Amino acid sequence: MALQHKELSLGISALTPPTRSEDVVETLLEFPDNRLLIDLCGEYDRNLAQIEHQMGVHILRRGNRLAVIGDREARDQASSVLRGLYSRLEAGRGLVAGDIDGAIRLGRPVLDAAQGEQIELFTPGKYEIRTRKKPVEPRTEAQKAYVANLFDHELAFGIGPAGTGKTYLAVAVGVTMLIGGVVDRIILSRPAVEAGERLGFLPGDMKEKIDPYMQPLYDALNDFLPQKQLMKLMEEKRIEIAPLAFMRGRTLSNAFVVLDEAQNATTMQMKMFLTRLGEGSRMVVTGDRTQIDLPRGTASGLADAERVLKSVRGVSFNYFTARDVVRHPLVARIIEAYEAEDGASG
Repeated sequence: MALQHKELSLGISALTPPTRSEDVVETLLEFPDNRLLIDLCGEYDRNLAQIEHQMGVHILRRGNRLAVIGDREARDQASSVLRGLYSRLEAGRGLVAGDIDGAIRLGRPVLDAAQGEQIELFTPGKYEIRTRKKPVEPRTEAQKAYVANLFDHELAFGIGPAGTGKTYLAVAVGVTMLIGGVVDRIILSRPAVEAGERLGFLPGDMKEKIDPYMQPLYDALNDFLPQKQLMKLMEEKRIEIAPLAFMRGRTLSNAFVVLDEAQNATTMQMKMFLTRLGEGSRMVVTGDRTQIDLPRGTASGLADAERVLKSVRGVSFNYFTARDVVRHPLVARIIEAYEAEDGASG
């Protein structure tokens, strides 16, 4: 890749307020492959617009060059992101809004391959998540640390608000381990119906009663596995989705086990679940302490496990905040507003 990089002084109009010299410099990037440059810019330059909006710079197209205009730090960071995304396209990988968001959030310097340096952000490494449908990449530093712990620890906790990728990444790692032969099966579980698991009043058979509560887990699996393969694996019981109550009495060996919405497990249910861990298995527990649906006066098993297991060897805890939300940007602002309200009333 022969990306050229240089800085040029810009002209200043008489209406422009006096500025420091460092503020009137642009970074000029040259991209040799026009086809890849079109993909980098996106339809109607929407990728460039996303980078401009999130990083506080202006980007101008000039033939096969992009001029990045802004203060020095923002300009350098945006240029690094653009070079990294172009390298991703050179490697034959696609580019969507989430990939751009991830590159910006991680903020890791991406070095020029023409100089013989490693492009660290997009280079496959020890913690690469590859599924049958698509590769999955952490998009924030907290997600990156979480994924590392999913691979390195037999029991990992992911705690934080909705939309931070806790369950999604856990399921992706489980699929990767299943495909790679590290485990023989995946077991996904949730407390059903506000942790009380009183399903009798609902219409239909047991599966029809349970499925609405398990749907987010099905959605994640459908993102990573072709439908026919997923159905086959579920028929063979190599992938199971079941409410937490169904875990009682089982020993889960050679399995990747995920307990989602763990804040709605009672202390006894949490202890029961954690003691199902068998030889060759991994467990992941995810939850949001701000969305406990247990009856008043009932302790959350997630909070209890966090207190009891904090210093136990082989157990990891990762925490997420609104900054790690990878849904619509408004979701992060909504979470921050509620956190501020809770802090003011607390």
